Amino acid sequence: MGLFKAIGGIVGGFAKKAAARRNMRAYAAEKKKARAEMSSLEKNRQKVINPYDNFSNLSSLAKDLSGNFSNPYNNLSVSTAGAEMQAEEADIALANTLDTLRASGASAGGATALAQAALQSKKGIAASIEMQEAQNEKMRAAGDERLQAAQTQEQVRVQGVEIGEGRRMQQADAMGRSFQFNAQERRDNSKMTFLRKSYTTANAGIKGARTAKANAVGQIASSFGNLADTAMGGIEFGGNQPDGGSSAVGGFLQRTYNQ
Repeated sequence: MGLFKAIGGIVGGFAKKAAARRNMRAYAAEKKKARAEMSSLEKNRQKVINPYDNFSNLSSLAKDLSGNFSNPYNNLSVSTAGAEMQAEEADIALANTLDTLRASGASAGGATALAQAALQSKKGIAASIEMQEAQNEKMRAAGDERLQAAQTQEQVRVQGVEIGEGRRMQQADAMGRSFQFNAQERRDNSKMTFLRKSYTTANAGIKGARTAKANAVGQIASSFGNLADTAMGGIEFGGNQPDGGSSAVGGFLQRTYNQ
């Protein structure tokens, strides 16, 4: 019975040793792979970026509009046509009146009254024309003033839109680059954490497999000892044992562990 138990212990010890060797190889390969992937991840990791390095100065979009301003009342003219016409008409009226007096022999008082009436009539016409011309000038100046104000207001609005849109696009670009960088960082960190855990697990597995291998060799040694005791059970006590037996067993066990 002891013989079979010893043989079973030897067979089981070799089986456990083989399993431990397989596990050691598997864990070693996993450890090597995790270490290589960690090294590659660190080497190819993205560079730290400045999400605002694409910002540019938008002040060039702001333009000086002072050159568009002018004084629309600066070129108002004084109408002299009415005064000139008035003088000419007065002279003509006076000359006609004198001619009439000479021809009719009328008195000087009547001639003077007639000339004054004609002059007053011409004065009224001249004043009306002059007033209309001055009013037209004022209306043209006021229209130019409103037009300049509207044009300037529109130019300011367009500049504001361009600057605001440019600023918004720059902000959006910076936010997008930051999001992309942070997302990649989270992914890389997550992968690095996984690889480190895999490396640690594989390292622990290798240690465990080594311990299992040592235990298996110990079981084989113990079983061989039991087998020897069983085989030697029939030899008379005090008989000579084979020389070098212990050293041969020790050498065998050393070779068995190294395999």
